[in-house]
Amino acid sequence: MRGGRRRGGGEMAHYKAADSKREQFRRYLEKSGVLDTLTKVLVALYEEPEKPNSALDFLKHHLGAAAPENPEVEVLRLEVAEMREKYEAVLEENEKLKTKLAQYEPPQDEKHGE
Repeated sequence: MRGGRRRGGGEMAHYKAADSKREQFRRYLEKSGVLDTLTKVLVALYEEPEKPNSALDFLKHHLGAAAPENPEVEVLRLEVAEMREKYEAVLEENEKLKTKLAQYEPPQDEKHGE
């Protein structure tokens, strides 16, 4: 009988530990804004007059819009804008150099005529 009591007591401690972990996790989700965001998206789906064919796609789309911008994405976006500017400048310079070079090269027609 004593063995049974110990096992029972151990199970109680196990449940308390699990409850404590769940509570910590719930607080973590609440503090980080996950619960609030999920609630808003689910409410938006609930209020949608015509339910989408894929509720999961609806959630993904709305969660993506609600997610805070990843700092790495912003850095990459700035880098792309900078590269685009440089690319445009290089194209412009290339056109100017082609025009200058054309002044020093005889036209193609004259080369064939010689």
